Amino acid sequence: MLLMEYPRCSTSNKAKKWLDDHDVKYEARHMVDNNPTYEELKKWYKDSGLPLKNFFNTSGMLYRELSLKEKLPAMSEDEQLKLLTTNGMLVKRPIVVGADFVLVGFKEKQWQEVLLGK
Repeated sequence: MLLMEYPRCSTSNKAKKWLDDHDVKYEARHMVDNNPTYEELKKWYKDSGLPLKNFFNTSGMLYRELSLKEKLPAMSEDEQLKLLTTNGMLVKRPIVVGADFVLVGFKEKQWQEVLLGK
């Protein structure tokens, strides 16, 4: 299982602690130093079943600086995916990618259901 995270993000750190506390094995990847590729994001988006907007870090400074709230609706999915690959700070974190699931953001109840089957 892959954990896309940003070490200076408190939500990423909560997610890692939760995974460690529940003995869930994962490989951590720094999403800013090693940004997701276009192919990865396209697959994760498709596999997640979520709207593409959910992959954007809407609370981030870069998102606001680029006025993406106003710009995204006019962009195609392909343009949005390419934009996400330009800077890991645009990507919502954490993202957990398993063999048959993709979780975006840390929602403890959802993680418990998907990762622990509870």
